[in-house]
Amino acid sequence: MEVQQESSSKINVLLITEGTYPYYGGGVSTWCDDLIQNISSSNFSVVCITDTYKPNPNFTFPKNVQNIYQFPLWDAEEPIEYIGSEATYESVVRRKNSTNAIVIETLFLPHFEKFMRMQFADEYSIEELNSCLKKMWEYFSRFDYKSTLKHELIWNSLKKIISESFDDQILDNTSLEDITATGRLLYRFLQPITVDLPKTDISHLTIAGFAGLIALNQKFKYKTPVFLTEHGVFMRERLLAIGSSNYSIFLKLFLTKISEAISRLVYHNADQISTVTHFNKSWETKYGADLNKIKVLYNGVDTQKFKPSEAKQSKKFKVVAAARIFELKDILTMIKVCHQVKRTFSQIEFIVYGNKDAVPEYTKACETLIRDLQLESNFKLAGFHSEPHKIYLEGDLSILTSISEGFPYTVIESMSCGIPVVATDVGGVIEAIDESTGIICKPKDVVALAKAVVKLLTEDSLRVEMGERSREKVVKHFSIETFTSHFEHSYFNLTKAKTKSISRKTVKRLVS
Repeated sequence: MEVQQESSSKINVLLITEGTYPYYGGGVSTWCDDLIQNISSSNFSVVCITDTYKPNPNFTFPKNVQNIYQFPLWDAEEPIEYIGSEATYESVVRRKNSTNAIVIETLFLPHFEKFMRMQFADEYSIEELNSCLKKMWEYFSRFDYKSTLKHELIWNSLKKIISESFDDQILDNTSLEDITATGRLLYRFLQPITVDLPKTDISHLTIAGFAGLIALNQKFKYKTPVFLTEHGVFMRERLLAIGSSNYSIFLKLFLTKISEAISRLVYHNADQISTVTHFNKSWETKYGADLNKIKVLYNGVDTQKFKPSEAKQSKKFKVVAAARIFELKDILTMIKVCHQVKRTFSQIEFIVYGNKDAVPEYTKACETLIRDLQLESNFKLAGFHSEPHKIYLEGDLSILTSISEGFPYTVIESMSCGIPVVATDVGGVIEAIDESTGIICKPKDVVALAKAVVKLLTEDSLRVEMGERSREKVVKHFSIETFTSHFEHSYFNLTKAKTKSISRKTVKRLVS
């Protein structure tokens, strides 16, 4: 699938991630790695928003990766210091020295106040919100971010806006600590708008969240096209996380409003939106995405790597899963399913491969439940596996118990290996699995999930037939070749002026 181009005519892509590639594992990171490894017609720079500084990436980069930038949003140090800048020391000092109360009050505060009031309102114009953000970006290109956002003027303004935007019932239950937390969160959330990176041909976003501010910076400065690929929809997952948090009602409302505003701004500025499942469309359009810009581009699997094994490796029944141990994967439900299945198959073994350190408190809860249900010999949290294509071959079937997904790699990887899947009906799972390739159940339905596992383990011929049909479906619809072609085509369309030097034969293939 390689596009024959000279290096100078290659498309330069800034791939923007948040909490994923290249410092974390998971499906989005797999997708990023597949994209970079297989699209040799483009050069990539990667910027990842992390929680704190990560010393080493988890991936090996091909030659077309030119730069890796890290932006630790919650680190003790100022995140911008990790990115690096072409600005001279003299210009940095001048920017700080020129940022004073008069400048903040006249050039920044009006736009900041309008930006905040609009997102707290029931309705607002996305064009006006975008104009406010752009004015704030223009300001930060001349004046100091830290000196501005930490100034007393901003604190007083924020208190006033909050008091005028929320009703008395909410405010009566809002503490000074809540208001302070709002200021601190804003300071962190808006920092990506200040990330000033070299010009590229495309900003390719992997999430419609705060990382999107980096892409908007590039668009405001260079008019760089924004290409958004959604896996799990940012706002859906934010609502799940905020709803299950211990924050006050006020902070939940604030986090919801600021998240919605940023997501709407990303959709508004996106030149193309690719989503990995049709399921995502309704969520995207709900938050302002233009349906005409949305195109479903499914994830792809290397079917030569993820392929069936000639012989089963163990006589004991095994159910495998590839999942990071955190709330959205609902491993607690998986453990309960194992407990139910054990009543029929006393020697059953569930093995979960995935990072156990993502949310230590959740991992501890899982380990406690395993002990309480006396499943130490039946349920294993096996940690990271360096060869994912071998995970599924250990099992007779695989399982996914998530409460939220995009179009999960674990499903199509398992299917490509000829291993049928029992999965919850979330995201685009139903677009991969049908009644001939696996069994779908409602999320958190322990009884139904356990019955599905028992059914497939009991009926050998059904399990084998589903495995064969799973493999056929992946080869036909979800191959890495199809995946690569779709994204090459999208890059080409977004940068037609850049790609005039591509051969006629290549153009014909891409636009066909």
